[in-house]
Amino acid sequence: MNVSVQHSLALKSRIGAARVGIGGPVGSGKTALIERLIPCFSRRGVSLAVVTNDLVTAEDANRIRRSGLIDPNRVAAVEAGACPHTVIREDPTLNIAAADDLEARFPDVELILIESGGDNLASTFSLDLVDWWMFVIDVAGGDDIPRKNGPGLIKCDLLIINKTDLAPHVGVDLGRMEREAGEARNGKPLSFTNCRHQKGIEEVADRLMSEVLFR
Repeated sequence: MNVSVQHSLALKSRIGAARVGIGGPVGSGKTALIERLIPCFSRRGVSLAVVTNDLVTAEDANRIRRSGLIDPNRVAAVEAGACPHTVIREDPTLNIAAADDLEARFPDVELILIESGGDNLASTFSLDLVDWWMFVIDVAGGDDIPRKNGPGLIKCDLLIINKTDLAPHVGVDLGRMEREAGEARNGKPLSFTNCRHQKGIEEVADRLMSEVLFR
């Protein structure tokens, strides 16, 4: 069975769009990851929408709207007004409403990426909001991050270690980081990416296709 037919059959059995969370600290590369994923899903024929979260601005939403990668009307902005994890975990009502509105306005949407505001390693997503979620860290934050055992790092469906190109400049041993992250996550999957040079992005998109859209 070819990919397009498999995709169509999988989507016929799904009620509503799949919702995927993207969390992680400030500056880890969450928005950059979305900007790299949008063309990947476009090439795969996936109809996409995006929800971003910021404290009291629409900075990330406006960045994606200006990118030319997606119809700006398919990008919604949520202003958390408090700690970012509040509206993705404790009370995700604002994000649920934003995603529901995108689905109502774009009935063809198949996947909604929901980006959290930058938060610490304790940030996690409510499963009332998302079906599956990723957590992004970057090597510039230090290779000791996996040893800190933050809930975001441990509980996410996919851990993304971004900015691998910076490793030699900040004294990070990627092999050690991979080993310790794997131990902390008890073997749950992780991916290395370099969003600046689009490395590892296709693999992340492939995993989302197989575990979220084709499951």
